[in-house]
Amino acid sequence: MSAETLSLNIEKKLSVFTIEVSQILTLEGTTAIFGPSGAGKTTLMRLIAGFEPPDTGRIALGKDVWFDANAKISMPPHARPAGYMFQDTRLFPHLSVIGNLDFADKRSAGYESKYTLNDIAEAFAITSLLDRRIETLSGGERQRVALARTLLARPKLLLLDEPLAALDRQRKNDILPYLKNLPSRFGVPTIFISHDIEEVSQLADHVLVMMAGRVQAYGPAPRVISNLDLEPLTGRHEASTLLEGKVAEHDQRLHLTHIAVGDASLALPLIEALATGSAQRLRIRAQDVAIATSEPHDISIRNVIPGKISDIKSDAQSAYAEAIIDIGHAQLRAQITRAALEALKLEKGVNIFALIKSVSIDGNF
Repeated sequence: MSAETLSLNIEKKLSVFTIEVSQILTLEGTTAIFGPSGAGKTTLMRLIAGFEPPDTGRIALGKDVWFDANAKISMPPHARPAGYMFQDTRLFPHLSVIGNLDFADKRSAGYESKYTLNDIAEAFAITSLLDRRIETLSGGERQRVALARTLLARPKLLLLDEPLAALDRQRKNDILPYLKNLPSRFGVPTIFISHDIEEVSQLADHVLVMMAGRVQAYGPAPRVISNLDLEPLTGRHEASTLLEGKVAEHDQRLHLTHIAVGDASLALPLIEALATGSAQRLRIRAQDVAIATSEPHDISIRNVIPGKISDIKSDAQSAYAEAIIDIGHAQLRAQITRAALEALKLEKGVNIFALIKSVSIDGNF
């Protein structure tokens, strides 16, 4: 069966609030469950995996019912075709790397699969680690081994509970490519938990936003992340726009990579690993977008994009306002002061130029 949707219609009473989720998730690529700490993300994941039962409701993967309170169906975790990776990896310390992988591989023997243990080891670059003991591995190596072991259970759905939470920035950057390629390389849709907007921006195709046990938003990542209603979740300084484009060219002389986003071209520091023509996602923070009412000259900022103000959000109790800029194929958000808003006489329909520093662009690398 092709796992196309995960249907959730459940309630679970907790001490601080009640988890109430009624949502059908499209399992294409990677779905992020995003929200602040204490939003109920991990509890929702545990309900999906079967580690805890909902009080009422129904959970189904496609036509396969995993839980139905009315029908008294409650499939145990080991019977659900889902691979769950915990934050602490849960690797067996008494076994070597190959021992951990063999354990999962043998338990899933006979399951339909397009990949072998050797395929997985090569894909996660752990072939050289197979004889190592778990305690000798770095944090990033442990995460890769844990991912490999989870995949060797041959799941139809992969559940990752904050897979990057225990890693520093460098190790996160090392493992991000492996997470990004999981669904396309192995054909397994992935759901992961995160409270980090950068992780979500780089990895997610769809985003489910939670706060206090309830769904605040769900949909394609670019649309959800750019939604103004997410400010209470991310903070004003995290307000951003997610743009999707393609790598146009690499300028070796000036060490720049140019990304085509519709008719616009954005420059960022050279990243040679990005193949020309490949799809690329960029997160541009609202605080890093400035506005000019006429085309600027003799300035250091290289990304100057013509656009039109499509909306303005202004709070009389704050020094700041937010302008939504239509750039034809997408929108940008710009955080400016209300004083600048008045001085520049900005309002809906006004043609402007958006200025973005190259170094302020977060790319999906």
